[in-house]
Amino acid sequence: MTLVLSALLASALALVDFGRLELKALDGTPFPAAQLQGKAVLFVNVASRCGYTSQYAGLQALSAQHKAKGLVVVGVPSNQFGGQEPGTAQEIQTFCSTKYSVDFPLLEKQDVNGAKRTPLYAALIGSPAGGGKDIGWNFEKFVVDRKGQVVARFPSSVRPDAPELAAALEKALATP
Repeated sequence: MTLVLSALLASALALVDFGRLELKALDGTPFPAAQLQGKAVLFVNVASRCGYTSQYAGLQALSAQHKAKGLVVVGVPSNQFGGQEPGTAQEIQTFCSTKYSVDFPLLEKQDVNGAKRTPLYAALIGSPAGGGKDIGWNFEKFVVDRKGQVVARFPSSVRPDAPELAAALEKALATP
């Protein structure tokens, strides 16, 4: 009975194992996912030609405000929604840094839905908080606590300064 309960609990938590994820930075170089271990992480699929693109400013503000507390904001460019991220890695980097002064990590452009969905998004979506549902549009947000548990998912319409996102981030940061 105890083993079954332990297996159910581990399954329900659906931790993101940052030590096993192979991620690449926007420029194609390896992004050491292990550097996310022990941190609260906000993953956001981003695009530079979207009605929600102005959220980059709020994401940068969140990063600056909570970085010292252990928050890492990670942008994940995707071109799956209306072709709104058609640029090259260099174009994306230039846009983000010049228009929004983004200094948080950006991963390489990737598919967040479909047969080519990356292992990162498979873990996020497959978690209880992810609900197994495809990403609906650019700028959906996933909050992962310091233990690697996906604790919240927010639609694109939830702005970076929204009270419900702030509460989820505070809770994730408070996780030992």
